[in-house]
Amino acid sequence: MTDFKSEFMQLFAERGYLHQCTDPEALDKAFADEIVTAYIGFDCTAKSLHAGSLTQIMILHHLQQCGHKPIVLMGGGTTKVGDPTGRDESRPLISDETIQENMNGIKKVFEKFLTFGDGPTDAIMVNNADWLDKLEYIPFLREYGPHFSINRMLAFDSVKLRLEREESMSFLEFNYMILQAYDFVELKKKYNCSLQIGGSDQWGNIVNGVELGRRTNGFSLYGLTSPLLTTASGAKMGKTAGGAVWLNADMLSPYDYWQFWRNTEDADVGKFLRLFTEIPMDEIRRLEKLEGAELNAAKKILADACTSMAHGRDAADAAAETARQTFEMGQTAEGLPTLTIPRAELEAGIPAATLFHRAGLAASSSEARKLIKGGGARLNDERIEDEKAILGVNDLAADGRLKLSAGKKRHYLIQPV
Repeated sequence: MTDFKSEFMQLFAERGYLHQCTDPEALDKAFADEIVTAYIGFDCTAKSLHAGSLTQIMILHHLQQCGHKPIVLMGGGTTKVGDPTGRDESRPLISDETIQENMNGIKKVFEKFLTFGDGPTDAIMVNNADWLDKLEYIPFLREYGPHFSINRMLAFDSVKLRLEREESMSFLEFNYMILQAYDFVELKKKYNCSLQIGGSDQWGNIVNGVELGRRTNGFSLYGLTSPLLTTASGAKMGKTAGGAVWLNADMLSPYDYWQFWRNTEDADVGKFLRLFTEIPMDEIRRLEKLEGAELNAAKKILADACTSMAHGRDAADAAAETARQTFEMGQTAEGLPTLTIPRAELEAGIPAATLFHRAGLAASSSEARKLIKGGGARLNDERIEDEKAILGVNDLAADGRLKLSAGKKRHYLIQPV
């Protein structure tokens, strides 16, 4: 069903978010008739989310803009277990202190995309550790265990693929889908939350929650998923050769974030404008038809819009101006991301490959050497010829810094201190 009546479901389908829904007609009617409370869960495995989570964040943003209530569920409890979905091996267990530290970093992202408060459509953020940490094992098993079939759980992709590859899955991980289902029931009881949204790889876990709510409490719950996103070349969204595209400015500069979107593949421009911006659909349809140099203008519009949402309008404007000076005027702009290093290190000499890796211009020193060998590495706008080159104080530019470049679009300043 794609002929939706509600504003949110129309937007969800038109912008390319729609993949699966447990009961499209009933959910569409709920969105048309009432304020729907919906949640998406985010585990706390790093200090920031990256661009791979941006689809789900934008869904919550649009949900609120359409007059509904978003819940951001922090996985303070489930992070201790580890989601096995899409993984060949167990996630390393992390301490409570690290989980809390990661959660504090992740919270900063949502303040840019959602309005939090006590109003009927204001977003709230909750932590599933608040109820999962208090569970008593035997009472929990007796109340909820009978509603889960081992036969069915073994058929879910997150389990089946691991077993087919003869990769070990611990009993700890096997419990993840039960805890996620229980989260949904708790959120319904506490906040009248009736919808869980996630990526398509979460479909089995979401359906478990819908069914658990019906069996244990007679709840009418809904599940909605979006497609898993890759770039046109097949790369995983949110990952680059230089590492993850973090959403927090202290882990990736607004300039580098702007550049990530500016470097979008031609075939992805329309899709990314739909998924990651608020630009009206008529304008998106116009922009995605552009070709050649005109399409580059559309990429700048994409970069401006995405950076504005994540870092603010001023940061987006500054990044765009830095790029203009660097690429269109051939200047070393002050806004380029900068890595500071002890001057003593530079006086002793640092391998160029090491410095490219430390600046995030290559995923490893070996990748940096390949970059140099292939002619894609530059120092102060001059090509580096020797993959074993050692950089020192004699290589500093007139302004006392080194400018490293990987290709034509990725630059970093090295500032000795």
